[in-house]
Order: sequence, then C-alpha cells, then structure tokens
Amino acid sequence: QVQLVESGGGLVQPGGSLRLSCAASGSIFRIYVMGWYRQAPGIQRELVASISSGGSTNAADSVKGRFTASRDNAKNTVYLQMDSLKPEDTAVYYCYAVIQSSVSASPYHYWGQGTQVTVSS
Repeated sequence: QVQLVESGGGLVQPGGSLRLSCAASGSIFRIYVMGWYRQAPGIQRELVASISSGGSTNAADSVKGRFTASRDNAKNTVYLQMDSLKPEDTAVYYCYAVIQSSVSASPYHYWGQGTQVTVSS
C-alpha cells in the first residue's frame, strides 16, 4: 500500500511562514502529481496547489504569490512553502497524490493524514 505522511503544520502569526512536507512511500511505480487540499470548518474543501512530476505547478488564486510548491522526485516528496500567511489560511491541509503502485495497472488517488495550520495572533 502507498502512504503519504505530512509534516510542518503548526501555529504561526499573520505574516509568518510555514513549510509543509509530504513524503510518499510504499509500493510506488510512478507518481504523476502531488499537491494539497485544505479544509476549514464550514468551508468546502479546496485545492491549494499541485505539482506534476515534470515540475508544472498550479495554485489557487487565493494563494498565488504567497505559496510555492516544489518537488524532490528522488525522495518522493513535495513541499509547500507558505509565506505571508493570513488568518483565512487556517485549515487542515491534506496532501494528495496520483500514484500508480507496483501492484496496480492504473493510478489511484491517495491522501495524507492532514496537518493543522493555524494563523493567529
């Protein structure tokens, strides 16, 4: 089975920075894309950012210019550098990945356990 393990969340003041990491492990044949969704109370889950194995990135309009996704393919790890954080960024951030495992003929969508990001003074 494939697992995604997230780290880097925490409490930060407005204007501060955090760096999230998400590492994939298990029977991995190929990773096509990795990224993050976030979920805040009473708000629909939204896609924050994603990055393909080739380095192409997408980001939500609400975080463009503040969040930067990067990827280390050798480590099967994706990072999210979050700068100029705002209170409205407060949410649980869930790593996701589209991965084809070594025991499957097609790729599937996997999820991390979530990490809490709280932006408050």
